[in-house]
Amino acid sequence: MIITKKVLRNVSLTAHPKGCRRYVEDQIAWVEEHAKQSDNPHYPSTTGLHMPKRVLVLGGSTGYGLSSRIVAAFGHNSDTINVSFEREPSENKTATPGWYNTMAFENLAKRKGLKAFSVFGDAFSNQTKEAVARKIEQELGQIDLVIYSLASPLRNDPVTGQAYKSVLKPIGDAFTALSVDLESDIVKQATIEPATEEQVAETVKVMGGEDWSLWIDFLLQRNLLAHEAMTVAYSYIGPKITYPVYREGTIGKAKEHLENSAEELTNKLKAINGQAYVSVNKALVTRASAVIPVVPLYMALLYQVMKEKGLHEHCTQQIYRLFTTMLFSGNAVPTDNDGRVRVDDWEMRSDIQAEVERRWALQQEGKSLVQGDLGGVWEEYEQIHGFGFGDIDYSKDIDPRIV
Repeated sequence: MIITKKVLRNVSLTAHPKGCRRYVEDQIAWVEEHAKQSDNPHYPSTTGLHMPKRVLVLGGSTGYGLSSRIVAAFGHNSDTINVSFEREPSENKTATPGWYNTMAFENLAKRKGLKAFSVFGDAFSNQTKEAVARKIEQELGQIDLVIYSLASPLRNDPVTGQAYKSVLKPIGDAFTALSVDLESDIVKQATIEPATEEQVAETVKVMGGEDWSLWIDFLLQRNLLAHEAMTVAYSYIGPKITYPVYREGTIGKAKEHLENSAEELTNKLKAINGQAYVSVNKALVTRASAVIPVVPLYMALLYQVMKEKGLHEHCTQQIYRLFTTMLFSGNAVPTDNDGRVRVDDWEMRSDIQAEVERRWALQQEGKSLVQGDLGGVWEEYEQIHGFGFGDIDYSKDIDPRIV
């Protein structure tokens, strides 16, 4: 079949197997280049660093989770296990990009002699936890690092079986602000109605720290975490511009719960001299972030400003800097007053945010976006789904089942 990109309300409905493979290959190439020898203090060589050798990534098929897997494996020859929920391809339907990414990653990792496995299923379920435990016992023995990078619209409580749905909504009042579609450069107003108390509670159940805690409890009980094991969950704060729909909204409440779980988990991990951290990352194009109203406009302005200042990073660069200069540098892990690791430090610099706010004020409803990099945002969005690579002929017939 001829696989074309199909996007509905900033959600891509298709993925291209060759393009997804290219995306993974490009990220791996960047990591390998810097891991061997780098005189850039922001992205130092991994030589001599005490990085983890056995890594479990919950949500490791796209975005920051995939980048974590790539940095661990191709930056430090780590063995990895991914857990994610994917749709496999059929003769006339593409797989999820995460499935293609995973197949590409694992083929390349195994060629290098690394162990790389995946458990595809509902990461919230006890059945999946048991399958992961068996894989760890059979292949790795124990885990040195657990990355928690799940983003889901739905969670079934593993104890009660009750289903919970997450929503992207403000709390208290409706929120109206400027936004932009990825496929159009026309600025428009977006209004989001406020969440009910029930929706707030359900979003915390889905996106908060409860599942992260259940995973760590389970791994501890099964003696699957090595001495001094670390776990890291990914979060986001963002600028005041997006606070009503993000940090002060339903997702923000869930992220607060996630962040508050880190201290509790650290206390549990004291038995193995372990540690739990939350890493606050930069705004980047992921399958999850692209559907948050207002955020694409903010990212278009942020990308342009950070590129002009030579500070823009893609997911893999961000995680490489997190691993090599913060988590595993050999020095004390740097944290803010709330114990969080801040890899959004460049994004939140006062000069960066002041310039983004200046450009935000220039935008007019119904007019084209000005002084922003919507093209760069759109290119990233295309490429994480396997599209937008100039040397791939997308008009060619291809079997979506290829890996």
